Amino acid sequence: MQEHFQGLGHVAIYTRDIEESIAFYEKLGGAVKGRGGVTTPAGEKKLALVFFGGITLELIQSPTDMPMGEGNVPHFALLVDDLDAAAAAVRAAGVDTFLTPEKKVLPDLFGGLQNWFFAGPSGEQIELLQML
Repeated sequence: MQEHFQGLGHVAIYTRDIEESIAFYEKLGGAVKGRGGVTTPAGEKKLALVFFGGITLELIQSPTDMPMGEGNVPHFALLVDDLDAAAAAVRAAGVDTFLTPEKKVLPDLFGGLQNWFFAGPSGEQIELLQML
């Protein structure tokens, strides 16, 4: 079966405001690859694909509240070569939603890593991850 798998297709993120989320990821260097919608009984579900940090995000704005329960992705991680420089670039883009005042350094976890989480406009958590 593995010969049929080609890699990560996208990471889906529920958003309260798709335009705000698109603007947020564009501010960080992302680019919209496509937009669309799906008609549902409750109204149109708005969709956008945004290429960001080497992956594709599928932003989803539902016409109704989206329940967040088991199975939801709690965060996605962007692998970086210099955590301090990446965090500075995020801040230079006008984003200051880091969840902690300082990065975490975990020298014994997975061979050593440091990370720092920040939040997107709908509360999605984004991890900047540098392996040591």
